[in-house]
Amino acid sequence: MTSLRTQEAATGTGDRSRPRAVLPALCATQITSWGIVYYAFPVLLPRITAETGWSAGATTGAFSVALLISAAAGIPVGRILDRRGPHAVMTAGSVLATLSILAVATASNLAVFFAAWIAAGAAMAATFYQPAFAAVTRWWGTARVRALTVITLAGGLASTVFAPLTAALAEHLSWRATYVVLAAILAAVTIPAHALALRAPWPPAPTAATPHISDGRRVTRTRPFGLLAAAFTLSGFAMSAVVFGLVPLLTERGADATTAAWALGLGGAGQTLGRTLYAALAGRTGVAARTTALIAAGGATTAAFALVPGPIPLLIILAVLAGVVRGNLTLLQATAVSDRWGTSAYGHLSGLLGAPVMVAAAIAPWAGAAAADALGGYPTLFAGLSAVSGMAVVLALGTGVGRPGRRGAEEHVAIDSR
Repeated sequence: MTSLRTQEAATGTGDRSRPRAVLPALCATQITSWGIVYYAFPVLLPRITAETGWSAGATTGAFSVALLISAAAGIPVGRILDRRGPHAVMTAGSVLATLSILAVATASNLAVFFAAWIAAGAAMAATFYQPAFAAVTRWWGTARVRALTVITLAGGLASTVFAPLTAALAEHLSWRATYVVLAAILAAVTIPAHALALRAPWPPAPTAATPHISDGRRVTRTRPFGLLAAAFTLSGFAMSAVVFGLVPLLTERGADATTAAWALGLGGAGQTLGRTLYAALAGRTGVAARTTALIAAGGATTAAFALVPGPIPLLIILAVLAGVVRGNLTLLQATAVSDRWGTSAYGHLSGLLGAPVMVAAAIAPWAGAAAADALGGYPTLFAGLSAVSGMAVVLALGTGVGRPGRRGAEEHVAIDSR
């Protein structure tokens, strides 16, 4: 324990380097950023298409482009985070996010609408989970799992808070006015929180146990990194398609629209529950075994949806279980880099690792819907998605990296024993 604390002091990750305002600030800004920039769009989509006459495909395509831009921008943003920390990145991202949402609200044609969402995509890369995870991973050091869990628990409330709020505003305002109000909330919460709470000195990157780990480019050329990126991409595609396909699957099984929506919402509650369990799982499993088990669990719940025709209450229970798995998968991805290669190049490596996952998540809803039509229904689609998860499981078996990974697991054990 003494050696661990000595290491924390040497690397700038001990308790004294953790600014107290960072965690509550990031919790507030993750709820607000995700709630307004991401979750408000599906709520307002029907009103946007009805008022503007733009097709749902084109309007949703603008949002998909934002997700793709976010994936691409996450790579250079990660490099900046490693060198300079989150203060400038997240503050500038909050300003850009506010301006982007205002541009969405005032877009006079579809081209301007697309341009606004392109800017919003860059803002997502600078304000969503990746920079927040990078911040607490460096500041919290070996206690990072607890801090990451707190942030993702808060982030899980984004849809709970802002989907109803957005719907309530839209009942009394136009979709454009609703976005203006939301942009004002976004600016009021996120800009001062990032500007004031993230000013603490950025700790130096810890010295890597082996020289190549401090070189992100060398790590990306290793077999475990390639296999991990492929496994997360396949799993992310399947999980995203499942989320967007759950409501139509349940309606095909006989549920009414309201019940199907409740099942989706309870799945979100399951994510929150799952995130509270991750630290215990991390303390008792190695990185490759944990990765394999969680991806396999995601595939199993997807297969269960395909095989179980009902009754509806049982399908709702499956939705909650699937949410528990997704909640764990979020933290699995957040800790995948630090558990294997340490934190010295966390921002760069996590940006590279997350880019293909975000691309897959962006195309999954439309690919899933098209596949369901071609395959004759959502139960067959879910069977296919479980097979995709199965391929990810095979890849995940090779994602261990030896001693650095075991050290990550040992750190979690040390945390749990304090």
